[in-house]
Amino acid sequence: MHNKVGVLMVNLGTPDMPTVPAIKRYLAQFLSDHRVIDRSPWLWWPLLHAVILPFRAPRLAKLYQSIWMEEGSPLLVYSQRQQKALAARFPSIPVELGMSYGSPCLAKAIKTLLSHDLTKLIILPLYPQYSATTSAAAWDAVANILKSYRRLPSIQFIRDYAEHPAYINALKQSVERSFNQHGQPDKLMLSFHGIPKRYAKLGDDYPHCCEHTFRALSAALTPWSEDKMIMAYQSRFGREPWLMPYTDKTLKNYRLKG
Repeated sequence: MHNKVGVLMVNLGTPDMPTVPAIKRYLAQFLSDHRVIDRSPWLWWPLLHAVILPFRAPRLAKLYQSIWMEEGSPLLVYSQRQQKALAARFPSIPVELGMSYGSPCLAKAIKTLLSHDLTKLIILPLYPQYSATTSAAAWDAVANILKSYRRLPSIQFIRDYAEHPAYINALKQSVERSFNQHGQPDKLMLSFHGIPKRYAKLGDDYPHCCEHTFRALSAALTPWSEDKMIMAYQSRFGREPWLMPYTDKTLKNYRLKG
């Protein structure tokens, strides 16, 4: 049998427009995923729809409007550029992009790929560091869609690439470009998206993946010493403790010291 490989790139998702209704639709889907918010739906959904969405969506609409690009949402635009670049690199391999929440539709991307009579499907979540809230949520979404297919190819799921040399080298080049343009700072901060600390205690090894990236990048940036680098976590949601140190508080402390 002739081998036919396809690649499914999966990212989180984004609102279709920077408007309150579009953001409400997106957040309702995103924050209803049990991988993301593991509270009881009976308690969480009324709070989500009656309190969080009505108050959070208008504030986020203003933020999205401030970064919206002519082609659309930045996350979608850059994800599509990655898809096109990967497809150009491997012209004989079909490459599709799908979002766990929102558009482009993950089910449509899978349908298009499987129409090529694939013998192997590579699933590439666009998260360098594994987390149950992101990579595992992408796996759940793909697996749920594949339930409707009787014939399945073999599947390779790329769990993470937190310290892959190519990824670390890309980060290094990005940092060095910034240094060349703006000069070397007193400190270099690596700010990762946070997750609730409780999730890590339950087994999510996301913080370890982040630490691997931090150490690998610090080693690649030699002679830039690790004591001049800071690792922090951003984007807290809710009242329970998240991974620390917090980015905003760390920056505030440095500002006060300065």
